[in-house]
Parts: sequence; structure tokens; C-alpha cells
Amino acid sequence: MFYISKLAWLLIQPSMLVVLLLIGGVLLLGTRFQRTARGALIGAAVLVVVGGILPLSTWLILPLEDRFPRADLSGRPIDGIIILGGGEEARIAAGRHVHALNMAAERMTEGVALARRYPNAKVVFSGGSTNIVLGPAIGSDAGAMVLEDLGLDEGRLLLERRARNTFENALFTKELADPKPGERWLLVTSAWHMPRSMGLFRKAGFPVEAWPVDYRTVGNDDAYVPFYSPSEGLRRLDTAVREWVGLAVNWLTGQSDQLLPAP
Repeated sequence: MFYISKLAWLLIQPSMLVVLLLIGGVLLLGTRFQRTARGALIGAAVLVVVGGILPLSTWLILPLEDRFPRADLSGRPIDGIIILGGGEEARIAAGRHVHALNMAAERMTEGVALARRYPNAKVVFSGGSTNIVLGPAIGSDAGAMVLEDLGLDEGRLLLERRARNTFENALFTKELADPKPGERWLLVTSAWHMPRSMGLFRKAGFPVEAWPVDYRTVGNDDAYVPFYSPSEGLRRLDTAVREWVGLAVNWLTGQSDQLLPAP
């Protein structure tokens, strides 16, 4: 399923569809299929304008980001903190032996802040290798280097190194953390990724509380703000569409009990 999902997404992501439509249109221009060629080129142009400039991606990502508020930290202390990988660039970290972070880096910075706030809480970082063609680079190894250099005690950190997707994050993290009844565990991941993550962790039998980070919008005020860079709009569109497709697939395959999990 992992390999199928990777290959399928490579072909259907909006930014790749633009490329495929452009290539197909250009190749068909000199043939008897000129009407099809024009349709492909027009489709690519429409997708760039609607997906790359107009705020379509913002409309898709806002319901995901707003779905789960941050957990109420009053009451009994937090027993554990789960940080989902995705904020690290594992291949660069392994090749350069340096910290390598991306737009989701708040997963780690917020995780460290929570760990300092709750010094007795366990900390689990979950992330394996997601590469298919390139050599394996383990996300948890890159994440651990950052977390420990930010001051997290190595003795508190548990590394889950096998998970290749969020479904496996939930399964393997539960196995590693071995949560006890009544414990409070926080799940730290991107706000747009939180609904799918919560559904998968619930199905795995691991009750967690949401701590969303890495917001891509300021809220409803962004709903009508266009993008000045089409590449930026298409990047966000890729992110939003991937999450909605992931939600549907997880629900249809029984990995989650709800299409759009709620608090």
C-alpha cells in the first residue's frame, strides 16, 4: 500500500498534472489530435491560474487547520509527547551531517517547548524512511540530532524508526510508547495534518490530544488572498489535496473510523 500510494500520488498531484498536461499538449500539437492538444494546454493554464494564483488551496486547507484546537493543558500533567516526523530533511542531514529542516520544523521546536514545560513527560519522535528510489535516510535520526542539540535529554527520547506513513506512525508509536490507561499524551503535528493523524491514532487504540503546529494560514482572513507566486499556490494545493485524498483512503480502507475526524 505504501508503494502504491507513493506512485499514485506522483501522478495525480496537481503540480504534476500541470506538467503532464503541458507535455501532452506540446507532443500532440503536430499530430491530428490538435483539438486534444489545445484542450490539454488550456487545462494546464486553468490549473495554474485557479490552483496557483486564486486561493483555492486556502479554501481546501482552512477546514483542516481549523478542525482541532490545541488541547487544554490545565488539569493533570502531560505524561507523553509524540512528535510526528516530516519537519526534517533526512537525506540532507545524513549527507551533510547538519540540521536540515523544512516548512514543518515547528513540529520539533514546539515539541521541545512542551518537553521543557513537562520535564517528566516521555518524548517519542516517529519517522522512518519514505524514500523509494534513493538510499534510505531515517527521519528519526535527523530529528533526534535537532532535538538533542536543542537541549532535550537523550534519556527521555524514544525513537520510532520504522514508520513510512501516518498509519504506521500510529501503530508503531503505540507499540513503542506502551501508553497506560489514564495517561495524557499530546500529538504534535501540522495543523492541516491533524485530522487524519487523530483518526489513525484513534483507530490504533492510542488516545491522544491534539497540539497542532505549522499553520499555513492566518485563518479566514486569508480566504480571499491570491498568491503572488503560482508555485507557492500549487505547493499548498498539493498539500491540501494530498490530505483530503489521504482522509478518504484511510476511511475507505478501514484505517480510520471517520472521513473527517472531529474533536
